Amino acid sequence: MASTVLVVDDEKNIVQLARLYLNKEGYEVESAYDGLEALKMAKSVRPDLIILDLMMPEMDGLEVCRELRKTSNVPIIMLTAKGDDIDRIVGLEIGADDYMTKPFNPRELVARVKAVLRRTAQDAPAQAVLEAGGLRLDTASREVTLDGAEITLRAKEFDLLTAFMRYAGIVLDRERLLQLVWGADYYGDTRTIDVHVAWLREKLAAAKNVKIQTVWGVGYKLVVDQDAEES
Repeated sequence: MASTVLVVDDEKNIVQLARLYLNKEGYEVESAYDGLEALKMAKSVRPDLIILDLMMPEMDGLEVCRELRKTSNVPIIMLTAKGDDIDRIVGLEIGADDYMTKPFNPRELVARVKAVLRRTAQDAPAQAVLEAGGLRLDTASREVTLDGAEITLRAKEFDLLTAFMRYAGIVLDRERLLQLVWGADYYGDTRTIDVHVAWLREKLAAAKNVKIQTVWGVGYKLVVDQDAEES
């Protein structure tokens, strides 16, 4: 899954360093160089995680964090050149999820990003009913309908569709899909994903507004409405 990370720092070399290492790990990276720009980018990009510097022009990181927490639970890792514990404590108290002091090891930053995203994903409540483009999936009753008509799915087809609908619009690679549907201990061939996707596409052939799209060289994603043209 290609998560988007917004890196906010007025030092361009810090942004470039973070971008380099995050891109290597498959993350999409957006950037901002002051607090006001950060708030605008957070609203327009809707990142999966924000790396936020404490000391910035226009608006400092603490104030940005306060503003974000009024409307968003996006995970935030705060950066600062200060070593004072009070800054770390205040940052965590107002809603930051983690804290790193500059200069930092970029590999450690990537590890922190992975850990925070993993933790927040586990903490997020699972939605019982998922809907997209005329599809309605009830995880409790394990029933799926398309424009009101019931669709009968095999167990793994249902679990695969659940994964696609939970992450609608996000590219999921085959390894990620294996973890979500078959479990982390499954060591079978990733081609089983392609087979099940083909079966699932057959079941959804009548859908007008939703398709499972192939992203060549990466994996698949669920797309809706005008973007739902299968590759």
